[in-house]
Amino acid sequence: MWSGTKVICVIGDPIDHSLSPRMHNAAFKYLGLNYVYVPFRVLKADLKYAVKGIRALNIRGFNVTIPHKVSIMKFLDEVDSTALKIGSVNTVVNEDGKLLGYNTDGLGFSEALREEGINLEGKKVVLIGAGGASRAVSFYLAGVCSKLTILNRTRSKAVKLAGELTGLGCKVCGKGLTTKSLEKELADCDLLVNTTSVGMYPNVGESPVPRNFLRKDLVVFDIVYNPLETLLLSYAREIGAKVVDGVGMLVNQGAIGFKMWTGVEAPKEIMKREVIDSLLGRG
Repeated sequence: MWSGTKVICVIGDPIDHSLSPRMHNAAFKYLGLNYVYVPFRVLKADLKYAVKGIRALNIRGFNVTIPHKVSIMKFLDEVDSTALKIGSVNTVVNEDGKLLGYNTDGLGFSEALREEGINLEGKKVVLIGAGGASRAVSFYLAGVCSKLTILNRTRSKAVKLAGELTGLGCKVCGKGLTTKSLEKELADCDLLVNTTSVGMYPNVGESPVPRNFLRKDLVVFDIVYNPLETLLLSYAREIGAKVVDGVGMLVNQGAIGFKMWTGVEAPKEIMKREVIDSLLGRG
């Protein structure tokens, strides 16, 4: 750092696993921007004090991760309408002491699909999970596909989320995640999206879907990015299905925040390379 350095941070608990500092600092260095990105572990009980500190230190912006994405909202001056609908914030911009909250997960997801040439118009989508990540992704999907089925272990959560998505453009239903419902819904869907943590490191031997439920003409998107290829994606690749890993979503949602903070287009290839190198233990 040097005189005039602008600070960006990420707050959460735990935070040591975050790849955002490495990803963003590589981008700042590549573009020669006088910014630095640092991680801060913030306990639930300390969130309000952390926000006061961010204001006092004039930190330019910050990312928010588990467990603060919902609770952060009450400490902000304004929350974007999309983030309000989703019910969580992952990106905050400090505009002259005014803290503005956004959720970039849905846009990051949609951009990852676009980069892979996937068009969802008239398509049927099955989404596994009804948590925070699922909310952001499902609000995007409900506006572009023809049918969206949300499957979750706790059926009431899937039904509740489906109800909130009604009227956004497509037919939406929520069901309990069972072997029977999964097999039935996957039989004729076009895109499968896993938004749960099943298969995430260190539980790399788990998959939310049995191999025999997958088809060659199915697109499988797993938002988990560690490991790079989850067991679910490995199953899908083995049978010839198109796969999309979670790195694209991570990089794209990060790139949106990057431009909000700096006013400069993010060097996404540099960010992606840094994430992959980190996951592969390089550098």
